[in-house]
Amino acid sequence: MKIIDSKSLGQAIRERRKELNYTQAFLAEFTGLSVTFISDVERGKSTAEIGKIIELLHVLGMDVFVERRG
Repeated sequence: MKIIDSKSLGQAIRERRKELNYTQAFLAEFTGLSVTFISDVERGKSTAEIGKIIELLHVLGMDVFVERRG
């Protein structure tokens, strides 16, 4: 999935969480992040807390790649 904004990133995170049958509460307990934060990310709320999002992606077994366009 190509990530073009915070909404598409949130959608990818939500889909992966559901594939793993994790609840937001389980994920929050496992990562130490709040349910509110996870919910906000999944809804596409813009945030400057990229470190927390990368941690969340890691726990979900997801990677981030940055490529030049063109």
